[in-house]
Amino acid sequence: MTNASVREFKMPDVGEGLTEAEILKWYVQPGDTVTDGQVVCEVETAKAAVELPIPYDGVVRALHFPEGTTVDVGTSIIAVEVAGGAAPAQEEAPAAAVPAAEPEKPAEQPAARQPVLVGYGVATSSTRRRPRKQAQDPVARQAASAVQAELNGHGAAPAAPAAPVAPAAPAAPAQRPLAKPPVRKLAKDLGVDLATVTPSGPDGVITREDVHAAVAAAQAPQQTAPAAQPAVPAASAPDRPAAPASYDTARETRIPVKGVRKATAAAMVGSAFTAPHVTEFVTVDVTRTMKLVEELKQDQEFAGLRVNPLLLIAKALLVAIRRNPDINASWDEAAQEIVVKHYVNLGIAAATPRGLIVPNIKDAHAKTLPELAASLGELVSTAREGRTSPSAMQGGTVTITNVGVFGVDTGTPILNPGESAILAVGAIKPQPWVHKGKVKPRQVTTLALSFDHRLVDGELGSKVLADVAAVLEQPKRLITWA
Repeated sequence: MTNASVREFKMPDVGEGLTEAEILKWYVQPGDTVTDGQVVCEVETAKAAVELPIPYDGVVRALHFPEGTTVDVGTSIIAVEVAGGAAPAQEEAPAAAVPAAEPEKPAEQPAARQPVLVGYGVATSSTRRRPRKQAQDPVARQAASAVQAELNGHGAAPAAPAAPVAPAAPAAPAQRPLAKPPVRKLAKDLGVDLATVTPSGPDGVITREDVHAAVAAAQAPQQTAPAAQPAVPAASAPDRPAAPASYDTARETRIPVKGVRKATAAAMVGSAFTAPHVTEFVTVDVTRTMKLVEELKQDQEFAGLRVNPLLLIAKALLVAIRRNPDINASWDEAAQEIVVKHYVNLGIAAATPRGLIVPNIKDAHAKTLPELAASLGELVSTAREGRTSPSAMQGGTVTITNVGVFGVDTGTPILNPGESAILAVGAIKPQPWVHKGKVKPRQVTTLALSFDHRLVDGELGSKVLADVAAVLEQPKRLITWA
């Protein structure tokens, strides 16, 4: 490339305060042509998976880290040869001449601070570099050089490396299939290569239906001609379930703890051993709440919105916080102060393939019931599709975790760091209950409220839990208390 220079693209801070990210997948390889804004890789931080676009046009010279490597923010991850200006002094030698055991040195940057993808979170100090896993020892490199020299007819390895040959113009790379990030995530989870999927969307965009159709087409031959099953020993008990196939190959499976799971584990340990937890329980008749849910589903004002018991439970908690505002606070250890929040960012714990995440509804206290329903629906669908942004998981004040969806009666939830309370909702199911002096089947659930005993005493915690239960037992209190 005439009058070209090498630009180093550094790992950006894709969320406030993040220090590292794992490279999940490279979408380009050395020799590929890239354009400004093209996504070159997908990374996973402690908060979410994010696709990174390259900020300039050029040709990929080197990928400094393989997939699966955790890289510090501010570390160069890819070198791109761009037109317009001479290469810096340390980049005079081509990338191919650098030994495989040493990572590429980043190009000199101008005095102006390099902007990152989100904010300006790149650390100004030197960043700790991780060695490549594929590094080759000197003895192996010397042996490889000798073999190559013999094949070339020289009989011995040359004393100095030959001058590099200018790379030929790379062939035009295959066009990357067009698909939105949630669709790419779906294809990755299902093991579908998007290059083999026939698109049906506008402008050749692959849709979720296209991915599912590809899976169905791949499974069709298996359904018509099922694979032979292993013979079952005659001594096997007929009512005993067969062991999973993985038991035949290994007695243990080790799963690396990284990304969201690593951050969740660290946060829960820190919370459990920093804030003194207290959990209180109450069992409540929610029959009237369940009837109200069915009525709201028929209301035109809620047409197209997600209406379920969680919606009214969330509203009940917001009402209880309004009546007991001191529960919505945090503990400032450095200043030795209790910080009472005059807003509620309501967190909703969501289980995703990447682990448990807790996005929150900003200013939930100011929303009407239909607005709260719309926000809950968007939060849940975004989390399931893996599109939750880091900002959506920051700044929560109080959280709800719905363990009842798994058929669990209740639990003792651990506080999210920086929050003072978390409400666990158990399964709602018919139980015998004394109603108007007679034992009748009623819809009953158990609530559990965990709180930080440094700033919430037993009286305040009990009042909040009792208010939530009272609203769910008599939903008309939403009108008089809200």
